[in-house]
Amino acid sequence: MGLFFEILKAINNPEQQGNLDQLGSIMNTVQQVGATRGINASTLQTVLSTLSGMIRPALQQSATSPSSLENLVTQLGSGNSGTALLASFLTPQLQQQMVQAIAQKTGLSASTLQALLPGVIASAIGFLGMGASKPGVGGSNSVLSAFLDGDGDTDLGDVFKFSGRLLSAPR
Repeated sequence: MGLFFEILKAINNPEQQGNLDQLGSIMNTVQQVGATRGINASTLQTVLSTLSGMIRPALQQSATSPSSLENLVTQLGSGNSGTALLASFLTPQLQQQMVQAIAQKTGLSASTLQALLPGVIASAIGFLGMGASKPGVGGSNSVLSAFLDGDGDTDLGDVFKFSGRLLSAPR
């Protein structure tokens, strides 16, 4: 739940880009990607949880500098999930490992997962981009830093679950 709290801090910090509309947009994208393939919220949560542990080392290894990593997160999180950009940090071998690991935990077919992953990964990265500083404001991305430096409390499935609860709560 620690990563979700980092996202809430970013939403409440006027110097960071995160806001409730952005969170809602990311959630809608994940849900739509799942719905087009008949995947329910619980299964999507499992997909995101499984991806957490696999995306972290891939992002850490792809960074030549903190700013290059933040740039990659910004590009991916903005929906620019072209295969070339995804391949820049997710090797075909890692993508295959992701498919196998998620298939074991969810029972989804490899073909379904291969179609699902680009959209879900871009959305997962979108969560991480919420901690970026607004243009003209210095500072690093607190959500991305918390994810990369995480001590096991950086589950993107939890972020998905708690974001859904937050956004569906009566206001």
